[in-house]
Amino acid sequence: MVEKNTSFLKIPVNRIIALILMDIMAVMVSSFGAIFLRFEFSFKEIPKEYLERYEKFLPYTIVLTLFFFLIWKLYKSVWRYASATELINIAFATSCAALGQTILCVIMEWVMPRSYYVLYWFFLFGLTCVIRFSYRIMRVLNSRRSSILGRKPRINVMVIGAGAAANMILKEIEVSQYINLRVKCIIDDNPGCHGKLLRGIPIAGGRDKILEAVSEYGIDEIIYAIPSANRQTRKEILEICKETGCKLRAIPGTYQLINGEVSVSKLQEVEIEDLLGREPVKTNIEEIMGYVSGKVVMVTGGGGSIGSELCRQIAGHHPKQLIIVDIYENNAYDIQQELVRKYRDLDLKVLIASVRNTNRMEQIFETYRPDIVYHAAAHKHVPLMEDSPNEAVKNNVLGTWKVVQAADKWKVKRFVMISTDKAVNPTNIMGATKRICEMIIQTYNKHSETEFVAVRFGNVLGSNGSVIPLFKKQIAEGGPVTVTDPGIIRYFMTIPEAVSLVLQAGAYARGGEIFVLDMGEPVKILDLAQNLIKLSGYKVGEDIEIKFTGLRPGEKLYEEMLMAEEGMKDTANKMIHIGQPIELNEEKFMAQLEELKEYVVREPYDIREYVKQIVPTYVPKEG
Repeated sequence: MVEKNTSFLKIPVNRIIALILMDIMAVMVSSFGAIFLRFEFSFKEIPKEYLERYEKFLPYTIVLTLFFFLIWKLYKSVWRYASATELINIAFATSCAALGQTILCVIMEWVMPRSYYVLYWFFLFGLTCVIRFSYRIMRVLNSRRSSILGRKPRINVMVIGAGAAANMILKEIEVSQYINLRVKCIIDDNPGCHGKLLRGIPIAGGRDKILEAVSEYGIDEIIYAIPSANRQTRKEILEICKETGCKLRAIPGTYQLINGEVSVSKLQEVEIEDLLGREPVKTNIEEIMGYVSGKVVMVTGGGGSIGSELCRQIAGHHPKQLIIVDIYENNAYDIQQELVRKYRDLDLKVLIASVRNTNRMEQIFETYRPDIVYHAAAHKHVPLMEDSPNEAVKNNVLGTWKVVQAADKWKVKRFVMISTDKAVNPTNIMGATKRICEMIIQTYNKHSETEFVAVRFGNVLGSNGSVIPLFKKQIAEGGPVTVTDPGIIRYFMTIPEAVSLVLQAGAYARGGEIFVLDMGEPVKILDLAQNLIKLSGYKVGEDIEIKFTGLRPGEKLYEEMLMAEEGMKDTANKMIHIGQPIELNEEKFMAQLEELKEYVVREPYDIREYVKQIVPTYVPKEG
């Protein structure tokens, strides 16, 4: 409360006093100027009684004007950033002051010529605007003078889009002395605005003029400022922009525009997912998250890329309690601190534990009794697991098995396991172990009260260890960018898409399903590398080289999302499909699982042969 009462003291009083003194001068000049103009700039022609009345009502007029200026907050605005809002306030304040003076003159019978009152308002409005806006005008002129004098090198910028977002960016660049950007031209597909100016900047034409304008205006950087455009439009425009060799940045999304968060500081590097060529998966989170509210939810591997995003989404939908389990304390700590800051009322428990520890898993499930479990804990890096296959089996297979057993024993309502497209006809040990995990899920689902399901992903853009962060790091270091094979292709999805799929799987789950996302056409890794180099403002082969290193152990040229035997059926979301369970000999499978558990701890060299007996579709690829 004290802060509120004393905040006024923080206002620079010297500036307020200076404004008040200038306003008093403006009232005096406006009053006399109105009379002087009325009598055609001849002092001798002014009747003596008008001058006497001017002297009498001047003190009252000053007090009245200052009162209305105070009411309309003309002493609170930050005039260095004055805009249309301040101009409207000036119009209302001066109109009220002029009207007040007119009423005062009528009441006191200090009658003045009729034209005087209109001229007085005109002068007062003009002088007030000059006083208020002169500081901003001087800042703009000083900024341009600094640019001409070369105080710091300016970056020539093209803005794509002539809407509200672009206007905000232009405004900030115009008034800030700290931004070394100089907007030279604007591109917009609306032919009605071609040839016109936006805040003094020419609108050069539509997207067909991008390449020409970059050359004509000497553009160094392009800012994409159409946050509301659909993915296809964005892709088409960025496909042109990346050929310019200019650095690309973009306004993140429409909600920043709605919230008034559009600024140069909010600009982001254009991400590679902008060029994937498909719309993002759309899910009604509010609809599907109803089953999370009021529930105890556990996320294993909650500090990882997928796990942490799951925790963020779940935390925003009022679970009774959120339990994060992770073996890596740094990741667990990061997501814990983020959620504590953002969701103060969240009942959050962060536990450091290994899914491979039977007693620890039993203890956690017995203590917290989760209703829903999202199992995201796993070793996922293909080349690393090829070098340590026993660890892949221990963590992925045995870890999943122990968590599944605990979920079954303590009657968890739903269990959602994160799988991978590499589980289909696997050529590496990581994919083979994830296929065994799917088999565990489907087997236990038939005999348990728990609804067990799996969710199969493609490659996740931006996740820890994924190809995009690697490419970005290599580009930042000057290259080369390494691609294993020019023909290698992959399915891609973003982290939010992956999490949407997991959440919908939880809502759709009836038990035993393998949920699969329709991710559109696969993408060539070489194309991703080339596009990312271009989006970073470099030329492929000249500034940044691409080097082919050969397929890594266990890696194949393409991934599949479903095995032929699984078939496919649709869900309510057309982008999500369900693979039918493959029949297997459960008794034999469980016996093999027991044997695998006993054998892997001996650190054998031939663990792949044992895995191949369990997963017949596993064909190890020679390194």
